Amino acid sequence: MRSREPAPTRTHGVMSKRSISRIPYTLGAVARKPAQVVRAAVDETSGLLGSSGELKFGHGLIATIVALSLGFLCLLGVLAFHFPEYLTTPELRHQYSVDILRQAMFVALLVAGALSLANLVLGVRRNLNLLAFAIVIIAVALGGSRVPVGNFPDNTPYIGLDWFILDLLGSTLIFVAIEKILPLRRGQPIFRREWQTDLKHFAVNHFLVGLILLTVNFVIHHGFGWMVQHDFQLAVQRIWFLPQLLLCILVADLAQYWTHRAYHEIPFLWKFHSVHHSTKTMDWLAGSRQHILEVIVTRVLVVAPLFVIGFSEAVINAYIIVVGFQAVLNHANVGLHWGPLKYLIVTPDFHHWHHASDDEAIDRNYAAHYAFIDHLFGTAVKADRKLPNQYGVVGDYMPDGFVAQQMFPFRAKPLP
Repeated sequence: MRSREPAPTRTHGVMSKRSISRIPYTLGAVARKPAQVVRAAVDETSGLLGSSGELKFGHGLIATIVALSLGFLCLLGVLAFHFPEYLTTPELRHQYSVDILRQAMFVALLVAGALSLANLVLGVRRNLNLLAFAIVIIAVALGGSRVPVGNFPDNTPYIGLDWFILDLLGSTLIFVAIEKILPLRRGQPIFRREWQTDLKHFAVNHFLVGLILLTVNFVIHHGFGWMVQHDFQLAVQRIWFLPQLLLCILVADLAQYWTHRAYHEIPFLWKFHSVHHSTKTMDWLAGSRQHILEVIVTRVLVVAPLFVIGFSEAVINAYIIVVGFQAVLNHANVGLHWGPLKYLIVTPDFHHWHHASDDEAIDRNYAAHYAFIDHLFGTAVKADRKLPNQYGVVGDYMPDGFVAQQMFPFRAKPLP
């Protein structure tokens, strides 16, 4: 006689936007109804990805998210090992050790597999953990961390999948920890509202890194190559490393300042830049929300002076690290006591004011590295409190969703 399955139950309200239904089942039911199990796993995964709110211990959701995330990233890593000429970044693949990546992937597969299997045994969020365990099995079946990588050409068109994996994993481990230990706004959840949109921006910007670099390099070499003076560049490269690096950052930030100011003060350009300002919550992921055309134009206008002046390769590499770290940090929900340094360098609270929709914050704090530039040109925020009241564009007119935001500048009427 066929036994009745228990009715679906609702989980505790761990994530506020959308509760995720839990459908218990026995192993026999899994064998008899694989289609239902797959559909339930898909539905719960969709519900999880559409959720936002605070994560609480004791519900098994944190372990489930870790298992799903690590399993998915490992599966992407396996694909990158299989097709390195098309899925890895040439500038990056020569910098990291494949052996270290293999060891990291092996550990990640073990952790994802152990967490998902433990949750399955304990009966915690079985559909989601069944999916996580299946992803781990697929990754291992495709070769796991032992996929051989032979010789391959460097000049093929590529997607920056390795850059996406490494940057997402590294940024999450570093900045989520810092935001929880030293928060600027306490109580802000990791999965805040609209995190899905910003993650899509993050992914596309990384996947298209090859196309972006190709476009930027083409425009710079063909548009500014005539300005290069080799004797002048040699003189610049003879400057000691540290002062040359500080000079490089200053040149880049001056270009960034005036480019950034133009985005705010020219209505046509603001339609593109307003995409970046539309985020209503500031954290490490918020800075990823940008229009693709703005990314390309800004990089051309900032990198072109560095190319013409001719800073050394070591200085340029150091500058890339500085700008990458500071761009994420300044958007992050990180609160530190900076003291007098806040008048010299751009800090998270300084840049948070730039994203505010408070009256005193409009069109202020343009600098990306050196805060004294805004003080010098009279565009620094003057406020009697440490933090603004709210973020986003005045009027909150930006649609949500990656595609809608990429199309917005071409559909929007003239904005103030």
